[in-house]
Amino acid sequence: MSLPKSYMTSSKRLPDILEAIQTAQAPDSFTTRFLEQLGFKTKGDRLIIGVLKDLNFLEESGAPKQRYYEFLDQSHSGAVLAEGIREAWSDLFAININAHQLAKNDFIGKLKTISQGQLSDQVLNKHYLTFSSLVKNADFTSHFNPSKPRTPTETPKEKETKTKHVEKTSVPTEVGSKIGGLVYNINIVLPESRDPAVYDALFKSLKEHIL
Repeated sequence: MSLPKSYMTSSKRLPDILEAIQTAQAPDSFTTRFLEQLGFKTKGDRLIIGVLKDLNFLEESGAPKQRYYEFLDQSHSGAVLAEGIREAWSDLFAININAHQLAKNDFIGKLKTISQGQLSDQVLNKHYLTFSSLVKNADFTSHFNPSKPRTPTETPKEKETKTKHVEKTSVPTEVGSKIGGLVYNINIVLPESRDPAVYDALFKSLKEHIL
């Protein structure tokens, strides 16, 4: 069964929490202390931490994940949230790709089937409360492409070495020679090598036989 483990007992402040997350700098760890600093201090507010983990916004440790950072960009935050909802309730969306449009009774009926009747009516109602509130703040009409992982930053020394290597090997060398009044242009692609002796030998040979 692939259903969220967490849910809100009240969705009244959920939109405000999501908005506060977007306007605050991402923490090293999303804790109850950080939530209190945002102005949300009740036990009910703290349940959002579990919900954010189910949405794949946070690691189990509370550290923000890539989706959390993508959500901070308000130009596509709704689509990012929709992506998290689809993932958290993946079994539900597998049954109905438009699960976000389900009425309460239909939603609860399908969750009963997925959970094989293991969830109480109270829990099912809390699931719908959380789900419907998240859906209201999500955008299921836009398509969002997740950011590509960053490439490691090169050290100055690595960058210098790479630059020298490219200067030696990536640019074809053009050699011109006149024979009988005609001009011949010969393009030579240098082999990749970090051994200066290779290039010395090559240019010596060119000088003797062509230049």
